[in-house]
Amino acid sequence: MSTSGSPPAVGRLGTGHILFLIVAAAAPLSAMVGTVPLAFAFGDGAGVPAAFLFAGVTLLCFSVGYAVSARRTGGSGGFYASVADGLGRPPAVAAGYVALLSYNCATVGLAGALGYFTQLVLAAHGLTVSWEWCAAVGLVLTAVLGYREIALSARVLALLMLGEIGVLAALDVAILVRHGLHALPTQSFSPHTAAGHGAGVSLMFAFVSFIGFESAALYGKEARDPKRSVPRATYAAVVLIAGFYALTSWLAVGAIGGDRVREVAGKQMGDLFFVLGDDFLGTVGSTGLQILLCTSLFAATLALHSAANRYAQVLGEDGLLPAGLAAEHPRYRSPHRASLAQSALTAVVLAGFALAGLDPYADLTTSMLGLGTLGIVALQALAALSVLGLRLRGAGGKGHWWREVAAPLLGFLGLAASVWLVVGNFDMLTGSPSKVIAELPWLLPLVALGGLAYAARLRTADSARYRQLGARHTATAVPEPRTAPALSGDRHA
Repeated sequence: MSTSGSPPAVGRLGTGHILFLIVAAAAPLSAMVGTVPLAFAFGDGAGVPAAFLFAGVTLLCFSVGYAVSARRTGGSGGFYASVADGLGRPPAVAAGYVALLSYNCATVGLAGALGYFTQLVLAAHGLTVSWEWCAAVGLVLTAVLGYREIALSARVLALLMLGEIGVLAALDVAILVRHGLHALPTQSFSPHTAAGHGAGVSLMFAFVSFIGFESAALYGKEARDPKRSVPRATYAAVVLIAGFYALTSWLAVGAIGGDRVREVAGKQMGDLFFVLGDDFLGTVGSTGLQILLCTSLFAATLALHSAANRYAQVLGEDGLLPAGLAAEHPRYRSPHRASLAQSALTAVVLAGFALAGLDPYADLTTSMLGLGTLGIVALQALAALSVLGLRLRGAGGKGHWWREVAAPLLGFLGLAASVWLVVGNFDMLTGSPSKVIAELPWLLPLVALGGLAYAARLRTADSARYRQLGARHTATAVPEPRTAPALSGDRHA
């Protein structure tokens, strides 16, 4: 209960608020500018729109199963709660720690990208500001908003999202007006092109462009009607992101030419959409794209910061992190201590890279964002598997074959394939030839094994505390695997 005279922030988020929070994490403009040219150049060229559509359908299947979990967990706790409900406590502890690492890495990587691209945009307009100061300003704004109630962040993100989606929509319309139906070449969806050479790489970039859409299940405590708004926001986010990515990349193919898009993207890379903006929207439109790229990166940083500190709060509540991180602000009902800790961590990492004289993009952003992306995709696959675990245990009641078997299975298969593609092409995803960066994916299984070992130690050393892991989020007891006898009274409260 709030100790101040102000009304609590709990229950202020509606479906629209949550939708903006999770679409902002996916950063549509940043994905178009940074990811799509790579998919064009190293993937199957004109077939990239089909890859986005396939990824969207796969993640929609995942969302159907994830909605089952969200309704049982009250739409809170994210991957930690979902895995606890479907697969048990030890995998949940592993998932919680991997989620904490992944979201923090992604946040740090985006903060570095924000500093880097803001510096470039300012320099293009005659202003010389170091990337360190650009990142510092973004980090301070993120810290202030992260400390406050989540509804304030949602309103800020809504404004920023309307800007970046609006400028991309204007580019889409301009291409259609100039080229008509020729701007939508059927070549992009022909089996020969869509499944041609490089299709696996295109799929990898397509899946990683959706990162953060699943974070709706972290805001259940702050939603007005979490069992309805969390699934609805997740569905809407997948449809919106997939449709937008597929349409915009398809129009880009039409504007450039299906037979030339791979070659042109290979030469222009990150400048591809700025060149298109200059051509179809003029200098003003191109400048708008540059500015809105910076705001898109800020929005994504804020959204993933909010997700990361809520994982810290959840793990703090269950004693898997210091209990102080679980504290809620008496007025804002935000995880303010977890937010401050996350901001401090980001500042330390950024300062370390700056003092070492490393490149903010080639060294910081690519490595941290690459590792975070891989971890989140792996957790999505595990969450899909947890819904199948519910079905095997009969915990979902009568259920439905599509929601509890077919959809999560299809989602799991697609996401597992994505994990395999990302691991196999990690050097391409990060763009770094460094052997150290190439070994970063090993951190994820090491952290997961550490979580499993800690859960096993808790089960022996502190069974009462062990039984409470995930209990505040799960609807029913989570039985132990049949190969190990359950402790007496080992149930979720």
